[in-house]
Amino acid sequence: MPTPTEPARHSLIAGEPVPGTAGTVWAHDPVRDTPTGPEFTLLDDDQVAAAAQAADEAFGPYRRTTPQARAAFLETAADRIEAAGGEITATAARETGLAPARLQGELGRTVNQLRLFARLCRTGDHHGVRIEPALPDRAPLPRPDLRRRTLPLGPVAVFGASNFPLAFSVAGGDTASALAAGCPVVVKAHNAHPATGLLVARELSAAAADHGLPAGVFSLVYGPGTAVGRSLVCDPRIKAVGFTGSRGGGTALMAAAAAREVPIPVYAEMSSVNPVFVLPSAASGDRGALAEGFTASLNGSAGQLCTAPGLLFVPDGADGDDLVARIGDTLSAADGQTMLTPSIRSARAEGEDRLAATAGVSRAALGRTGAGPNAPAPAVYSTDAATFAATPGLADEVFGAVCLIVRYRSADRLPPLAHALEGQLTATLWLDADAHAEDAAVADLLEALELRAGRILVNGWPTGVDVGDAMVHGGPFPATSDGRSTSVGAAAIERFLRPVVYQNLPEPLRPAPVRDDNPWNVTRRIDGTTTPAERGDTA
Repeated sequence: MPTPTEPARHSLIAGEPVPGTAGTVWAHDPVRDTPTGPEFTLLDDDQVAAAAQAADEAFGPYRRTTPQARAAFLETAADRIEAAGGEITATAARETGLAPARLQGELGRTVNQLRLFARLCRTGDHHGVRIEPALPDRAPLPRPDLRRRTLPLGPVAVFGASNFPLAFSVAGGDTASALAAGCPVVVKAHNAHPATGLLVARELSAAAADHGLPAGVFSLVYGPGTAVGRSLVCDPRIKAVGFTGSRGGGTALMAAAAAREVPIPVYAEMSSVNPVFVLPSAASGDRGALAEGFTASLNGSAGQLCTAPGLLFVPDGADGDDLVARIGDTLSAADGQTMLTPSIRSARAEGEDRLAATAGVSRAALGRTGAGPNAPAPAVYSTDAATFAATPGLADEVFGAVCLIVRYRSADRLPPLAHALEGQLTATLWLDADAHAEDAAVADLLEALELRAGRILVNGWPTGVDVGDAMVHGGPFPATSDGRSTSVGAAAIERFLRPVVYQNLPEPLRPAPVRDDNPWNVTRRIDGTTTPAERGDTA
């Protein structure tokens, strides 16, 4: 480790730096392959418990904040992070090796997510208000007055992702949606980019202070290995978990949460190979554009995107042969990009070695090794549909710019192959919409993919996730731990809410969202008819 040239940095618990007593860590510059930045101290179990306690104490007053107050807090956080963006992205570039343009885009996505949830707070759709006024004269039995709304679960533990140091990290989608729901958040910082995390955390804590919120509404903790994560998940004051990372890490958290005296939900995004199915009609079209789009999607950010295409189904025959050849041409001119950490680069090498050693699999294309020790060449392998169907391990994710091409005989062979896949974040169809000879096979394939993926694309590439009301970034296990949820888009808030109904509660005692005068001006459904919130500022 380097000799410290500046003071050590510490966890930020309820706005205050707390020196850890469980060792220290440095970030690692993956481009230069050296430790970088200041030293960070790591918390022990008792110190982690203090962060959960602060969040628990903040929960009561924070969940009672008005929609306007919560929205203003999120908007201030977005403004502060945006204003500090230069230092944040420069630090992230040093700690991750990601390109400045990628980090600038990720910073924009981070602040836009915060603003999206601020708007959601104001419209109030997430309150899920349903009102059925009393019908005392209804026969054969009267109907009581029933008023339903959702409540925040309580303090949420969020685990920062290695591959998205901003958009899926300290102030990422999990944190933004939990805060919008009314849940205090304790973020377990990723030790691969600790300085980036602290810069963002300071702005988030400052935003809470700007609005007079309880300081415990947000904390950032650093800890050794998996110990701090298990401590958080097992703490009885934590009521839900948001996680983005490996399948092994996610399932370990799920097991710990399920073993608690009072189990809690874990919303984990874990593993996906994002299959792409090129139909014969598409393979007979512009194969050069297909090859270029595929290579860009596979090799972007060194393939370290949760939606990178890890499986590509290509038809047999001359068109398919030409497409594979063109992929070889485009990939051979592509340089490997720096991976986030030496351990991630090592895991990619191990996965690729297993793939290459499988009988019936051969290398189809190879790019160029990039600069430095952590920039392996992008690689594509090939097999036939029979080998793929007989070898389940071929569908396992290799995190990085590695893809397996599966050659198939005819379009009607694709639905059975899709049915055999595990759950996925995305599935993509490339087709000619005017080639109606494929309609029956495409309909069967679509039906299979609806049961396997959270997002189905046509004639596009899966990398790049739009953030808005309609997006689903989730999918059946192992893509996520709960295929009913999404970690991106407005619906992400639903993970941290639960419904409650009030029966015959007198008007003076009713919570604001279900009162007759609707003081929070939220969208409601009354006797089956939706009454939208009035646009403009709300109380």
